[in-house]
Amino acid sequence: MSDHKNTNDNLKEKANEFANEAKETASEFANNAKETFASTDNKKVLAGILGILLGGFGIHKFILGYNKEGFILLIATILTCGVASIIGFIEGIIYLTKSDADFYNTYQVGKKPWF
Repeated sequence: MSDHKNTNDNLKEKANEFANEAKETASEFANNAKETFASTDNKKVLAGILGILLGGFGIHKFILGYNKEGFILLIATILTCGVASIIGFIEGIIYLTKSDADFYNTYQVGKKPWF
């Protein structure tokens, strides 16, 4: 009976170690992701790619902090049966073709919400 109890205790200990390691790994991943996407360059790339792929939903606007404009674009896309999504596509291309300094000055410092 004591062998069974020792085996259970060992299994519980191993499970706890595994759970703690998983939590640590997830925490490291989350912190690295925050650092990666907090920088200007990666915000530009992320907003540009999302503008091209999901521009009609206005997700690229939300990434840059333009919530009102994101909702406007989403509603316009719905009302035009998707035609307004071309705006997001064009904006995504513009974001990716700007230099890092131009993107930062225009969309993050200057707060220019459209094109």
